[in-house]
Amino acid sequence: MHSKDFIELEERYGAHNYHPIDVVIARGKGVWVWDVEGKKYLDFLSAYSAVNQGHCHPKITNALIEQAQLLTLTSRAFYNNCLGEYEKYITTLLGYDKVLPMNTGVEGDETAVKLARRWAYDVKGIKKYDAKIIVANENFHGRTMMAISASNDPDSYEGYGPFLPGFIKIPFNNIPALEKALADPNVAAFLVEPIQGEAGVIVPDDGYLRRASELCKQKNVLLICDEVQTGLARTGKMLASDHENVKPDILILGKALSGGVMPISAVLARDEIMLTIKPGEHGSTFGGNPLACKVAIASLQVLVDENLADNADKLGKIFRSEMNKLMQKTNLITTVRGKGLLNAIVIKPTNNGKTAWDVCLALKENGLLAKPTHGDIIRFAPPLVINEDELQFAVDVITKVLLNFN
Repeated sequence: MHSKDFIELEERYGAHNYHPIDVVIARGKGVWVWDVEGKKYLDFLSAYSAVNQGHCHPKITNALIEQAQLLTLTSRAFYNNCLGEYEKYITTLLGYDKVLPMNTGVEGDETAVKLARRWAYDVKGIKKYDAKIIVANENFHGRTMMAISASNDPDSYEGYGPFLPGFIKIPFNNIPALEKALADPNVAAFLVEPIQGEAGVIVPDDGYLRRASELCKQKNVLLICDEVQTGLARTGKMLASDHENVKPDILILGKALSGGVMPISAVLARDEIMLTIKPGEHGSTFGGNPLACKVAIASLQVLVDENLADNADKLGKIFRSEMNKLMQKTNLITTVRGKGLLNAIVIKPTNNGKTAWDVCLALKENGLLAKPTHGDIIRFAPPLVINEDELQFAVDVITKVLLNFN
């Protein structure tokens, strides 16, 4: 079978809820992937930052194989001999009292919102069912009903109402708007991405998250940081919130928590928050399964052992410098932004109507895989194991494509 055959199968038998670039990937190793015809590409998206440790990292896949031969799932009806080890490892590494394991990033967000509401009633003393959560416009917290209820993106919410109440939507990177919203005594939490990834790698002003944290503390409001995409070394620190020495009251992790091997997410908080949920009140059949626990430990250990946050910081600066140089040579790029190895460029449509999508198709033809977001933005987020030579290959491809694009 050829690429077109696999694409036709998906078109015929799969839901049409994605619009992929027309490449059929069959194998991956490190920063590279190969299609079914054997053509090699540099992966510059990393499965939306789920593959920070690179494709099929041997330490992670070995942990998967070893545990898969012993025990994969018990459910939480019983104890298993892996969960406690994982819970101790991740809470010690990140400095929290407790972790609640889930599977997908959006489940982590759902869990965090439930925790915040329960804390609001049991600890803060908000009248039952009056709790509100502040969210930022242009956010992306997933695709569940909770997540789209918190969204102001019509592509996410249009046609799916009625929506979950209790959200206050304010502009991102706007402290006065946050101060105004925090005046409401029924606010339980502020849920925010330190950098808005899906919106196009929108990096807030220096000091924004720190000031938001201070204001939340003043009002006895929980700061919830959704670091599903920005966390785990992607932005040049273990957590994006570390750039401003901010410790969220509730931290949400996912994606690279598994190194891209399987769905694993986690919600971390102090005891005062976490222990408001009692046995039987929240859970997941697969959350905290032995296989996931061993994979997550290995994935986190790779980030630490290979200093991937430092590599992301160093190579991210080089990449943005090269993109800024390129911007001086072509009027196709209007903006370069990012932190660590989470970066984006904004593409100006050409006179003949070609867009960022067409640029990504040209990049693919030249051996680089990336994907547009919000029409005119191309997000660049390679695996963090990338080296300088591989980064230079990407820069050369992007330069060649954009300087010859018409």
